Amino acid sequence: MSVVDNAVYRGGRREAEPETLDGTLGVLRDEESSDGRGPADFAWIGLLRPDDDEISRVARDFSLPELAVEDAVHAHQRPKFERYDDVDFVVLRPAWYVDEEEDVQVGEVHLFLGTDFVVAVRHAETPDLADVRRRLEDHPDLLRLGPRAVLYGILDRIVDDYRPVVHELRRDIDQIETEVFGGDPDVSRRIYHLSREVIEFQRATDPLRAILGTLLAETEDDPHAVVLHRGLRDVADHVESCVEAADGFRQLLERLLTVNASLVGQRQNEEMRRLSETSLAQGDEVKKISSWAAIIFTPSVIAGVYGMNFDDMPELHWTLGYPFAIGLMIVAAVVLYLIFKKRGWL
Repeated sequence: MSVVDNAVYRGGRREAEPETLDGTLGVLRDEESSDGRGPADFAWIGLLRPDDDEISRVARDFSLPELAVEDAVHAHQRPKFERYDDVDFVVLRPAWYVDEEEDVQVGEVHLFLGTDFVVAVRHAETPDLADVRRRLEDHPDLLRLGPRAVLYGILDRIVDDYRPVVHELRRDIDQIETEVFGGDPDVSRRIYHLSREVIEFQRATDPLRAILGTLLAETEDDPHAVVLHRGLRDVADHVESCVEAADGFRQLLERLLTVNASLVGQRQNEEMRRLSETSLAQGDEVKKISSWAAIIFTPSVIAGVYGMNFDDMPELHWTLGYPFAIGLMIVAAVVLYLIFKKRGWL
């Protein structure tokens, strides 16, 4: 089976490590242990990526609720706390940040908590609950409280792992702010991608407030769970901090997307204005060229007419014919120059 750890605890201390689940059940159900102190307090069983048959066997041995087992098999559940008679079913969503991909990865942990057992089902290597187990075993006074102490330890570890995610998201947003005002053309895509990651992170953290509210209400008036209540309250404070940070990130990214759209529009308007100015300047140049071409072309027409070799042309043999032609060319050029100048083409 995919059992990564299987231990029985008494008085907050690890008492036995049965090799099989049948052995665990035997220790739990014994009326009296080998030292005559009665049955053990509870068992903590950890499963990693169990298949359907393995979960079915655990469900049968510990009388787990069918609907909760179905959720654990299919996974992809939102964080929640559900009570089925004497068994509680808890879904938690651990998260961690992959820097190379700027991606928030979210896993899933399912916990079945009975009066004398905890079954933890993981579908990913992260988080490593072995660290949680060792930390709790170093505090037998806390572990003596049973399955609720295990739930607290796992919650505390998962929420602690949220802090690096918040830090990395804040660092990415700081970079995006620089890129927005630096005119990076790919920043819109990065904003959209990071917004999706923040939303995924919110889906993992927001429901924890309701879960912790339920646990705090249960332990508030229990004189034997004062330490546990204080620990849960500390976890609840951390969750609120993460939720507020994620909500702030989402709003800031929305504003950055709006600001980036405004800056892009402004840059496009400036580019259009420059293009318009260039087009107007080119039009002025064309007008000048056309005007001078017309001024030069008119005398050429006159010269071309009088350069024709015909005998019967008016004033061809006139003594003042040549000065008249030259004068006509000059007058025509001056008249055209004055007309174009008045129109602003020159």
